[in-house]
Amino acid sequence: MSGAEVAVAGVGMHPWGKWGRSFVEYGITAARAALDDAGLSWSDIDFVAGADTIRNGYPGFIAGATFSQALGWQGNQVASCYAACASGAQALDIARARLLAGLCDTALVVGADTTPKGFFAPVGGDRTDDPDWLRFRLLGATNPTYFALYARRRMATSGATVEDFAAVKAKNSRHGAANPNARYRKAVTTEEVLASPVVADPLHLLDICATSDGAAAVVLRRSDEVGQSTGAPPMVRIAGISTVTPTYPQTVIEMPNFATDSAVAVPAPPRPFRDAIAHAAYDQAGIGPEDVDVAEVYDLSTALELDWYENIGLCAPGDAESLIRNGDTSLGGRVPVNPSGGLASFGEAIPAQALAQVCEITWQLRGTATGRQVEGARVGVTANQGLFGHGSSVVLVR
Repeated sequence: MSGAEVAVAGVGMHPWGKWGRSFVEYGITAARAALDDAGLSWSDIDFVAGADTIRNGYPGFIAGATFSQALGWQGNQVASCYAACASGAQALDIARARLLAGLCDTALVVGADTTPKGFFAPVGGDRTDDPDWLRFRLLGATNPTYFALYARRRMATSGATVEDFAAVKAKNSRHGAANPNARYRKAVTTEEVLASPVVADPLHLLDICATSDGAAAVVLRRSDEVGQSTGAPPMVRIAGISTVTPTYPQTVIEMPNFATDSAVAVPAPPRPFRDAIAHAAYDQAGIGPEDVDVAEVYDLSTALELDWYENIGLCAPGDAESLIRNGDTSLGGRVPVNPSGGLASFGEAIPAQALAQVCEITWQLRGTATGRQVEGARVGVTANQGLFGHGSSVVLVR
C-alpha cells in the first residue's frame, strides 16, 4: 500500500430542482450514474459511505444503509455521517481512508436531499443549548440575515459594492446556463440582480441561493486498480481532503457562537477558520493556491463567494473585488471559480453539495465539462462550510 493514491473512478448526479420525490430516489439515480461512469456494477462495491440528511426521517439518519438497501442488500459495509453542508466531503474522507488502509477495494459515496421551501430552519424542537437554535429564536438571524452581515463587513473592510455582489451572480448564472444538472439555467445581468427584491440589506433575492432537491455520487478506487484504456479521459486523483474545525479555546473564553461558522481564539489562531479549511487540504496535497486552475466554492450568497477567493488563497485579503471586476474568476479568466454555476445555479441540497463540487472538478480535470470547460485544468480545489464548525475542502489533480 506504500505510495498508493485514491482515484475518482466515476461520478454522477441527479439534476437539482424541486422534484417532490424521495431523497432515496435521487441518490440512487446519482449512484447508478457514477457506477456507469466507472464502468462498474453495484456488485463491485464493497463499501458505501452515505452523507446524512436530517430532514427526511429515519432513513436520512442512516444514509449509507438506506442507499445500500435501495440498491439491493449484498453484504457490503456501510458508514453514515452528518456534518451539515460538509457531510459529503466527510463521507468521501471516510471512504478514502478505508481504501488507503486496504479495508476495501471499491467504495461508493452518495449524498442526496429533499428540502423544504424557503430557508433552512433548525429541526428537532426547542434546544436552548444549541447555538443554531439560539441564532434563530433569540436574534431572529435566519441564514440570509447573517449572509447580509458578512456582506456588510466586506463593504466596510474591502470597499465591496452591491454591483460587485451582483457581478458574482451574473458570472455564475452564465456558467450554470451550460450545466445540464443545474436548476437555474438562465443567465442574468447585474442589473437584473439589483432589480430583484432586497431580502436582507444589502443582499437581493438573486444574491442568495435557493434550497433544492438533488444528489451526487462518487466511486473511488485505489489508483493502481484503475485501468486506463486508450483514449479514456485522464485519471483524476484525490490529493488531499480537509475536514478541519475552528481553533476555539473553550477553556479560555466563553462566547455564544451565534453564527454557524464563527471562530474565536485567544490568542488568535495562525489562520482564521475559513482560511484553514482549504490550506489544510493544500498542505496534505503538497501544493499551494498558486497551483490551482479551477475552484468550486460555497456561494451561499454572492458576497460569501468573494470571501472564499481570499480564504482559498486566490488573492490577498481585500483583493477579491479586483478578481471579479477583472473577470479573473470567469471562464477564460486566470482561475475560474464555480464553472458549474455554483449554488447560485443549483441551490442547496445539503448532503450532496460537497460531492457535487467533486463531480464538477472531476469533469473539469478530465476535460469533459462541455460548454463550461476550463481549458488545460490540471489542479482543482473545492471548499465549503457546514453548520457549527464543519469545514471541508478537497484537492483533486490529474
